Amino acid sequence: MKSLSLLLTVALAVAAHAGETWTADFKAAQAAAKKEGKPILIDFTGSDWCGWCIKMKKESLDKTAFKDFAQKQLVLVEADFPNSKPQTAEVKAQNEELKKKYKVSGFPTFVLINADGKELGRQEGYLEGGPEAFTAAIKSWVAKK
Repeated sequence: MKSLSLLLTVALAVAAHAGETWTADFKAAQAAAKKEGKPILIDFTGSDWCGWCIKMKKESLDKTAFKDFAQKQLVLVEADFPNSKPQTAEVKAQNEELKKKYKVSGFPTFVLINADGKELGRQEGYLEGGPEAFTAAIKSWVAKK
């Protein structure tokens, strides 16, 4: 039984690191960013109703080129504002606070920040060009700072 438990634990750990991992926990993301020396990319999205958000996810965020880049270069936070997906009161409050702090007025909006919360760059709305265009934009934000 112990070997099965260990096998499942290892399998879950490998799966978590197989691609990028989005978290809804901003404080945990900040801690990881400080530890790993990476910036944080916050995706302000309406994942279950925003057509442009869904298109951006399908055409850029879900692609291997973005996932590989993100795994090596970023800590990812999803600040979701869904219509029907369940969220805890804590996540809802955190997302509202982040939306207010970074002055987000539309979806999708991507904000790149350092581990201390300083904004490095942003993309408001859908970006054409797939993961190559999006990763190029992110790299340019980092290069400017």
